[in-house]
Amino acid sequence: MDYRTTGFWFDSIAERESGFEPRAGLDHDATVDVAIVGAGLTGLWTAYYLQERDPSLRILLIEKDIAGFGASGRNGGWCSALFPWSASKLEARYGFDAAVAMRSAMVATVAEVGRAAEAEGIDCDFLRGGTVTFARSRPQLDAARAEFAESERFGVDRIALWGTETVQARFGVPDAVAATYTPACARVHPGKLVRGLARAVERRGATIVEQTEVLSWTQGVVRARSAGAEHVVKAGVVVNATEGYGSKVRQVGRRILPLYSLMIATEPLPDAVWESIGIEHGQTFTDFRNLIVYGQRTADNRFAFGGRGARYHLGSAIHPAYDRSPTVRAHLIRTLFTLFPAAAGARVTHHWGGPLGVPRDWHASVGFDDASREAWAGGYVGDGLSTTNLAGRTLADLLTHTTSELVTLPWVGHRSPRWEPEPLRFAGANAGLVAMEAADLEEGVTRRPSLVSRALGPLIGH
Repeated sequence: MDYRTTGFWFDSIAERESGFEPRAGLDHDATVDVAIVGAGLTGLWTAYYLQERDPSLRILLIEKDIAGFGASGRNGGWCSALFPWSASKLEARYGFDAAVAMRSAMVATVAEVGRAAEAEGIDCDFLRGGTVTFARSRPQLDAARAEFAESERFGVDRIALWGTETVQARFGVPDAVAATYTPACARVHPGKLVRGLARAVERRGATIVEQTEVLSWTQGVVRARSAGAEHVVKAGVVVNATEGYGSKVRQVGRRILPLYSLMIATEPLPDAVWESIGIEHGQTFTDFRNLIVYGQRTADNRFAFGGRGARYHLGSAIHPAYDRSPTVRAHLIRTLFTLFPAAAGARVTHHWGGPLGVPRDWHASVGFDDASREAWAGGYVGDGLSTTNLAGRTLADLLTHTTSELVTLPWVGHRSPRWEPEPLRFAGANAGLVAMEAADLEEGVTRRPSLVSRALGPLIGH
């Protein structure tokens, strides 16, 4: 496979990565202390912090393709404090103090990613400029006010609410009536981050094998296949770091649903255009629509812009053909140029996507079952670029039996219910997506909060 076709992030670093020549596959049986299934950010951060806790650990990361092939190398480049459940929802389940602890941990994680990248010499375009979320209708304004009020109540995120005059003066979004500004977010080049982190854990002594498919694991025994030959890895602990791709492994199956999110990137835009748009280097942006969109200004002055809308595929199918959709591409272009008319006509140079991992209750989790010798982290629902770092630090503490504040956070040990069997899974997942599209149309016409969103929003985590 030509891994440059994975998307803009990989294409832009293909030369420095020597065309992504795969590392050697697993060619023998092995015995290790920790076997990590998946060499994306979850697996790599887990290895990284385990090496800090105990440099003597024998750590093996087993990757089906190449390090960073999945969502870790395809995402929107938001190193944010976002977590799939809001503070209010966490409070309703776990209490106020637990919600504050989770929010505080997520905010601190943004800085930790930057610190670790700098410490390891990973030039990943990390620049902390915050997130601007535009309100472009009355329902969106209500959502902005609610987000600000929640921030004030919990006292962690320090969100600012900007009015019409401020937004119109700063940004080229013609119909914006307000915006929130969240400081806890940094722009990142995810390809540079994940590939640099892979080299960092190798320098520290971990082994990464690529082009090696894990077939199953149980009680510390991993069966894997590479180049047509099967091998056994015996491990003290197996870490499931497969995210959306875990749906194809028997040990995960219906615990995760692979839902596609797609992106585009434009050609670099002149500084004068960016001045009229108002998005500064380091800033990420979105709006308060129901069907999520997300974007950033890249270090080389492109828009990298993505959103939901791609359909879930029957049987949790994952295929390279699903990484691109002409319909979604056209939708993203229209949406971007509607948000920022000054960019209209810019050439779109890249279009890509991939599956993210969605648990049934849209609740990310991390945990370790000593009896089965299995640890896990995932279900980030697209909020994983930073949450993987928190997961890695938490798993390192859990696996080394280290007492810390991280192991008491409310997501530790959470178990989401399984998704329904097909075709119920197919119907429910896609009904949620269609509902959010309909909700945005409804709100655009009525200028009131959508009844559809209230009724079917829980299907996609609203």
